[in-house]
Amino acid sequence: MTNAFSPSRLAIHATLLFAAALYLVPLVVMLLTSFKTPEDVRASNLLSLPDVFTLIGWVKAWDVVGGHFWNSAKMAIPAVLISTAIGALNGYVLSMWRFRGSQLFFGLLLFGCFLPFQTILLPASFTLGKFGLANTTVGLVLVHVVYGIAFTTLFFRNFYVSVPDALVKAARLDGAGFFTIFGRILLPMSVPIIMVCLIWQFTQIWNDFLFGVVFASGDAQPITVALNNLVNTSTGAKEYNVDMAAAMIAGLPTLLVYILAGKYFLRGLTAGAVKG
Repeated sequence: MTNAFSPSRLAIHATLLFAAALYLVPLVVMLLTSFKTPEDVRASNLLSLPDVFTLIGWVKAWDVVGGHFWNSAKMAIPAVLISTAIGALNGYVLSMWRFRGSQLFFGLLLFGCFLPFQTILLPASFTLGKFGLANTTVGLVLVHVVYGIAFTTLFFRNFYVSVPDALVKAARLDGAGFFTIFGRILLPMSVPIIMVCLIWQFTQIWNDFLFGVVFASGDAQPITVALNNLVNTSTGAKEYNVDMAAAMIAGLPTLLVYILAGKYFLRGLTAGAVKG
């Protein structure tokens, strides 16, 4: 039986604890600073506790970025759900209902995973302008859905190719059609990969800055753009407690998503890694 207190095991745990503590230092600094007054921030060091805990920084931060927070929510939630649903259908077709040229189609679709954001700015701007969706939340949803389809299709396709073909063939012999097989057989077993897509897409969309600053303006901008504008403002005294509180508000949704559903992420990624 392995000794739980062996020197090697203690060294491993000590190293991991040190790495975790080092990784959490920025978060601790942000939290402590957000609860300080501006005078306390200037008079104390980064890791010192506030002399008086106050929520004034959070209140001011919410007054500035609160509306943009809801813009991000109205953008991210439908974009995540739509791109995940389309990716599930695409992956289902490309793995279970292969047609002539499906492999070539899948290969071309994968190019979307390697296109940097900057390459689609001009065509996306032209398209949104033609549809009258420039500087709107709906336009941002459309851009993120289109850009995310390549990733969600890749995830679902690699997951579904690991499903035994006999399962689908037996369903076809029993008279099950396209949507019956998809809805009653594949979707119930797709929870891990669905969670992967939800976490991946939500993180990418919520944290996006480039699309938000290019395709939206004014009150329609997401919270990442509002946070950048707040932090980079050059008027008045710098209120670091407000900046830190605003950064925490912007980061809380993705943090909560990983805390609540993070255990499904690795499970879903490895589930489709056996066959490709």
